[in-house]
Amino acid sequence: MNTITSLQIGEKGIISEESTQNIPLKLLEMGCLPGAEVKLIQRAPLQDPLYISVNGSHLAIRKEMASQIKITKL
Repeated sequence: MNTITSLQIGEKGIISEESTQNIPLKLLEMGCLPGAEVKLIQRAPLQDPLYISVNGSHLAIRKEMASQIKITKL
């Protein structure tokens, strides 16, 4: 199974139901819900954090957290 960290810039994926337990409440409240479309917009120079778009909102999340959110690539 792929995670957000496996996306290349511009690629999209759908957050899977399996990762619900790994996503902190703060990210769930910001729209990182299972079934939501995620797009990788940019990586910081040292690859951490990742700048993503989720349902039209832009978020910066740490690589450690992104590696726990499982997705299905589109």
